[in-house]
Parts: sequence; C-alpha cells; structure tokens
Amino acid sequence: MDAVRIYGGKSLSGQTRIQGSKNASLPILAATLLIDGTCEIENCPDISDVYHMLRLLESLGCQVTREKSLIRVDTGGVAACDMPADSVGVMRSSIMLLGALLARMGTVSMEYPGGCVIGKRPIDQHLCALRRMGVEIIEGREEFQAKAGKLHGAVQELPFVSVGVTENLILAAVLAEGETVICPAAREPEIQALCEFLIKAGGRIQGVGTKRLVIEGVKKLHPVRFRVPADRIVAGTYLTACLCAGGNVFLEDAPCEQMQSVLSCAGALGAGLMVWPDGLFVEGRACNRLADGLVTKVYPGFPTDLQSLFMVAIALSGQDGWIEETVFENRFRIVPELVKMGADIRVEGNRAYIRGDRPLHNTIVEAQELRGGAALVVAALAAEGTGIVRNRHYIDRGYEDITLSLRELGADLELA
Repeated sequence: MDAVRIYGGKSLSGQTRIQGSKNASLPILAATLLIDGTCEIENCPDISDVYHMLRLLESLGCQVTREKSLIRVDTGGVAACDMPADSVGVMRSSIMLLGALLARMGTVSMEYPGGCVIGKRPIDQHLCALRRMGVEIIEGREEFQAKAGKLHGAVQELPFVSVGVTENLILAAVLAEGETVICPAAREPEIQALCEFLIKAGGRIQGVGTKRLVIEGVKKLHPVRFRVPADRIVAGTYLTACLCAGGNVFLEDAPCEQMQSVLSCAGALGAGLMVWPDGLFVEGRACNRLADGLVTKVYPGFPTDLQSLFMVAIALSGQDGWIEETVFENRFRIVPELVKMGADIRVEGNRAYIRGDRPLHNTIVEAQELRGGAALVVAALAAEGTGIVRNRHYIDRGYEDITLSLRELGADLELA
C-alpha cells in the first residue's frame, strides 16, 4: 500500500492540529550528540525521516526511547562513527551529523547523503566550510572520511545562503575552540529553533534570526528538555488544500508568525484568513490573480517547499499566473503529473507559466518527491472523479498521516 486514493470535488470543513516541525526536529536530534547525557525532545513528528535519524543515532551507540511525540536520546554510550548506508542514502539531513560527530568523536566515515531529487544540492560547501575549521577530508566515489584533532573557530563567509551548511557549522562550532562567524547565515525558523536548543543547553550564540551568527565555543553542554515548534510547511499544505478545494478550516497550532509570506500570497489569491492565538482560520477558494507572480526565496521570502502546492492553487484559480523558482533547479518535476490531470503549464528555464482556466480531472499520478507528492494529493482533492497518487513513501517523509489530517478537514481519501 504505497498510494493514496482520493475522491475529489468535495469542499473542506473542520480542524486539524499541525504536527511538530520536520526541519527543526532533525538538526535538534543531531545536536543531542553534542551532549553527554539524556535529552528529551517534545513534539517530534512521527514521520519516516525522524525514524531514519533515530536509527542513525542508535547505530552510533545512542539509547533512544519514544513515548508518542516525546523522544529521549541518551548519548552516554556513543562510540561508533560509521552510519548505516541505507538510512544515510534516503535522508539528505544525515549530512548534519557530520559537524556534530566531528565535535563529539573527531572522526566520521559516511556515504554521501540522499533524499528527494529536487536539485543538485551538492555537499561541497559543507566540506569547504569544515576544512576552514581544521577538518581533513578524504573523498571517495561513494563515501568520504573526515578527521579533526580539534575543531577551531573560523570566519565563514559563505558564497550563498544555505540552511544545511548553516546548521552543520552551528553544530561544529558550538564546542570548537574560539569564535566562529557565519555570514550570510540562513534565518529560517528551524535554524532559530536549533540555536535556542543549544543556548538552553549552555551554548553561546549571538545574532539568532539574523544574517550574521557569532558562536563562541564552550567546553561542555548539559542535557535539556526542549519542545519542537509546529511545522510551518505542513500548515501551509493544509492552508493550500482549502485554497484549492474551497470551504473553511481551522489549523490548530499553525505557526502564523513564521508564515507571513505564505499568508500574504494566500490572501492575494482570495483566501479569507484570521489569525488566532491558537492557530489559523482559513476560508474560501483561490479566485484572484497574483499580479506580480510568485518568486521563491530564502526565509523570510516565500518557501520553495510550498511552491508546487501554490502552483496547484494558481492552476485552479481561474486566473493565469507564473512562478519563478530561485532555490532549487529541479522543483518543477510535478508539472508533467499536473498536465496529466488537465493543467496547462509551460516551463521556461526557472519559470513556470500557468493557465488558470482549465478544470482538473483525477487520474493516476506519481509523486517524485516529498512536497510535490503532497501537492498532487491536494490537486486531487479539488479535481473531479477518483484519483490515485502513487509513491506515498515520499509524502510519509514529512507528514505524520496526511490522509487522517485531511479527513479531519472533511476530505474523502484513503490509503491504497
């Protein structure tokens, strides 16, 4: 059963709670390696990427227990520095273990990480930055080895903003000798959550939430209990589902303060939005034109992870529009599948031009990456007839149970 069957054409109504953030949980779990003792991480989502991260931690000697959304990680027994290739190969985020393991063990051997095929996302910038901190790296065809007698601080002037490189440098620098400066640093809320976790554990980090992070290495961190924030991309997914299918929904715990660019675009497309202390109320269907198009950018700009979902919303809006992708070069893999459903989309370079006057009809389509898979499910909700989205395993990487959450919002779908 690696598919979702959707019975489309039904508007949404109801409420669902937004899960903990995937992109915050993974680096925070990696950061537990820096702490000798037991950390408790609350509100971790029950998704396959978290499962693979926990498996990697266990392979290194950590003791991991889970009680619903609470995960305890005891790193007292960490001894290994090799990780199982199957978990490394399916999860791009395994690269962030590199900085943490170098700080903890001084040596790492690992396969090149995998994940969704949404672009090249080379790890050369990770390796170059770590070399500036005293790391010796030997690269092979399928794996590489990294060694460091003692990490030292360095000025890291990065050629472009990278969430992954910023995370890796934070993890490497927090226990390094001296001061590390990262500029330009990624500003995503998930970066801020990682910094807040480390500060709570005794780390010294200045400039959190800005383009310039200054990290003064400390000798030791102490165990803490930390709550992962809600997932802004999951909240944006279900917001877009209402935009596409119509109706009104309440998204409990939606992190609205982290979603300003998304809320702005959704409002411009025609959604009625009301922000409450405990979540977000969404009403209506996309029916307006985005006069200036939609351009993906690093935070606080419009997130690339929601680009394919808003492509569906524009296709259903009745108005023509365009999207420019500036973060990943291969984010338009969803286009041929949407065309199968009747969409009229033309891709020219890093722009997609969408005609919004073509109704969608359900058929069999295939997810090829995480967010594109979720977007195909959302498209099927708004299309007529019965559709099937194959390769559900991609979607499971980031959504606890997309069928259950959407059923709570009134959708008619099931595993197939």
